[in-house]
Formats: sequence, C-alpha cells, structure tokens
Amino acid sequence: MPPTLASLVQHSALRLTVRAGADRLGTPVRWVHASELADPVPYMEGGELLLVTATNLDARDPGTMRRYVQRLAGAGVVGVGFGVGVTYDDIPAALVDAAEEAGLPLLEVPRRTPFLAISKAVSAAIAADQYRSVTAGFEAQRELTRAAVAGDGPTALLTRLAAHIDGWAALYDSSGAVLTAAPDWAARRAARLTPEVERLRDRPAPASAVVGDAEGDDRVELQTLGTGRRARGALAVGTGAALGTAERYAVNSAVALLTLTTARSRALQGAEQRLGAAVLRMLLAGQSDHARAVAGDLYGGLLDAPFRLLIAEAPVPAGTEPLAEALDAAAGRSGETLLMVPEGERLVVLAVDGGAVVAACAAYARAEEERPPRDSGAEEPDVVVGLSAPAGPIAVSAAYKQAEQALSVARRRGRVLVEHEELAAGSVLPLLADDAVRAFADGMLRPLQEHDAKGRGDLVASLRAWLSRHGQWDAAAADLGVHRHTLRYRMRRVEEILGRSLDDPDVRMELWLALKATAASSGTP
Repeated sequence: MPPTLASLVQHSALRLTVRAGADRLGTPVRWVHASELADPVPYMEGGELLLVTATNLDARDPGTMRRYVQRLAGAGVVGVGFGVGVTYDDIPAALVDAAEEAGLPLLEVPRRTPFLAISKAVSAAIAADQYRSVTAGFEAQRELTRAAVAGDGPTALLTRLAAHIDGWAALYDSSGAVLTAAPDWAARRAARLTPEVERLRDRPAPASAVVGDAEGDDRVELQTLGTGRRARGALAVGTGAALGTAERYAVNSAVALLTLTTARSRALQGAEQRLGAAVLRMLLAGQSDHARAVAGDLYGGLLDAPFRLLIAEAPVPAGTEPLAEALDAAAGRSGETLLMVPEGERLVVLAVDGGAVVAACAAYARAEEERPPRDSGAEEPDVVVGLSAPAGPIAVSAAYKQAEQALSVARRRGRVLVEHEELAAGSVLPLLADDAVRAFADGMLRPLQEHDAKGRGDLVASLRAWLSRHGQWDAAAADLGVHRHTLRYRMRRVEEILGRSLDDPDVRMELWLALKATAASSGTP
C-alpha cells in the first residue's frame, strides 16, 4: 500500500497532530512539497502533502485562508502540514476553519520535526511500496510462466492471472470469439466485448484499449496478442479499479507469455501444414493407404469419416487469410480435425462433412455477400470458394475436380460460395452466363436478328416457338398466331440465312442454347 496521511500520523517519530479533516486521512500521498508561495497551485500535480509555515500568508485572515485552502483542494492537494513555532506559535483558527470547511486534512508539525523528515518518511514508504509491487509482480510472472509451460493450456494461465488482479481474464481468438475465460462466469461477460475486440483487431498490432462493461462496474483493459502485422488474438482483464503496479506486471507478463504461445502455435501450424500438404498430394495421386500412414494421429481421424474438399481463391495470397482464420477458429472451438494447405492464391481444405468448419465457411460466405463492397467499382467478391460433395479418401481426386468446378461457377456468378450439389441438382441454364457462351449466342443469332430488324419477319420468335414445341408445326403456329405454312416458310428462311439444317439435332441444340443464353443476358424468360 502507498503511504497515506493516516500512516504519517501514526509514524511515532514525526509527532504529527490532526487539526482538521480527520475523516479523510486514508488518502494516499504521492509526494511531499514545501512551498511558502501565496499561490503554489501552478507548481502542483495533485496528490501532494503541502508543507508550509505561512511566511508569506496572512493566516489569521478568514477570507485569505478560505481562498487559499479552496485553491489547494481544487488542485488535488491531499493535505496541509503546518509547521508551528516558526511564523506562528499555533495554527491560526482561520486556517483550521477553512480546512474543516473544505474537508482538507490539516496536520500540525511540531518545531522539532523538520520538513525533511516528513519527506524522507514518504519517500521511504513509496520506495517500500514499489519494492513490494515489483516483488509481487515477479512472483506473479513466475507463477504465470509455470502455468504456461505446464501444458494445461491458456486456461490455467488465465486462472492465475485473474487471482493476481482480483478480477477476471478472457482470451479471444483472431476472429474475436472467446476461447476461454477465468473464472468460468466471466465467459458471458467477455462475450459482450467481442465488438470491441474486433475494432481493436483492425488497428496495427500491438494495440490496447480501456472500455467499460455496460452491464457491470468493471474496468476492462483489452490488449492484442502477436508481433506481426495482424493480431493473433486478444486478452481482456476486468477489475473494479485501475491496475496497480503489481497487477500491471502480471498483465504484461500474461501478454508476453500468450504472445510466445501464439508464436509457438504458429510454428507448429506451419509444420502441420507441410505434413497436410504431403497427405493431400498422396490422396490426389490415389495413394490413400500411404496418405493414411503419413497422416497418423494428426489427420487420420479426418480420413475415417466423410469429408468435404474446399478450394478458396483470392487475387493475392493474403486474401484467403481471413477465411483461413475463421475456419481455424471454428476447428479450435469444436475440436474438429482440419487439414488446410495454402497453394499460392488458393487455399485447399479438407474438413469433416456437416461439421463446424463447413458451417463456418458458409457463415463467412453469407457475411461477405451481405457486406457492402469496399470499392464501389468492384463487382467480384474478394474471395470465391468451391465446395465438393461429401467424399472419402479414395475419391479425393474427384472431390478436387468438383470443388474446382464449383469454384469456376462461383467466379462467373460473382458468388462467394458455390457447392457442387447446386450444380448437380440445379439447371444447366445458369452456366450460360459465361462471356464466351454469350459471344457464341450473339454470333449465331445475329443474322436472324438483323433480318428481323429490317422488318422482313419474326424469325427469332418463330424459331424459339418451333424449338420449344419440339418441331410440332401446328402447336408452334398456334402459339405464334400464324398459319403452319407461314411457319414452314419462316423455318426454311432460317435454314437459308444460317446455312444449317434444322433436321440436325446438334444444330437444334445449339440454337436452343443460344436463344436461352440471349434471353438470360437480356433478362427475358
């Protein structure tokens, strides 16, 4: 504890007597300052015990003393020590009354007690308090280090930290989700601060912030973890008051240890990625038995159940990093095995079918599609993802092709995520939105459209009606409201203009797809 006015009064060698403000002696004393100025306030910082003999003051004048004391109290002075036997044999009543009125403690300093003795006593007490704080901080550091290396995970470290700061602590992953908290009841309180963590995460690391808990009296400090460009997580500590020196040591030690743990985890993840890349290459080569042997306990469980293969692509390698972090966080929370391999601009992932990682990918895609574009001129999403159908170890090559096909469709449609099941269960018509298909359709139908534009007949509409009726003359003519002979004439003109026979099924198929592609691009049914 820092020195207080009460501890100075109880110091037998100082022989101080309380003359006013006895109910406020518990205030800490930051320093001692002696001044005979009529107005020492410009030279005060707050928290001082001011020592005076009133050499330049009319201490008997009530008005002067009232103004003097009010100025001191307003500046944060915690008390006045008045040395008697120098200018005045006793503390003037005007000063005592003014101090009582302002609630400012007033101490009588006897003639035989030099001001220097009071300064030394406060200095010694402050030094002793700092030593105790540093000692407690080092002890906290040792305990936290033992917890960090014990292999029990960050929960043990947070438990020790919460005890040292007499509050609570929580650890967040890079997405802002709560990984663990101590005590257990703090998890819900920490979850309310996720938006604050997300805002802090967007600032250059390391970053920190002090926030308040809207539903409690906590003072919460947030600090990012990691030394790189992006934060790898965050630590929150909640206390009832500002952190003291010992508590600050403990928090700084926890940040350093968690940062080291994060860096160690990143190195381990790199090794796991290299092993995962080898397993993936073996699976794609059809060597499922060898892949299972190499996977061992790390990835073997993933190969024992149906999984999905996911391919994500972005213009630059870092573009897939937020998705990778989201998937990794989902795997960490659920305990699922995740095989994730960066491949240049791509990210290849094997994840449990129906698990938390696949769900996190879908949630990420929904959030990205709902997010306003960062660039008003950008039409394509930052990341596109293709997801295969459920597969097993012997079908990874087919799953990879499925994911690539879904990825290609996602890119053409401007979608963030497309699943292969959508392609298998849906219509082929959405695939006609490709630029090359539209160019083919425009080139094939342009002669007929130019003919119709000159007012020589409605060949395009007649062709569409005839094809939609599978070449049935009467039905198609009825749809158009013309005689079947008129329709026959128009179809002969189509053959003449195009130089192709409508008896050829390939020609009919190409013309029908061209009509559908043209309709899709123009928005007509």
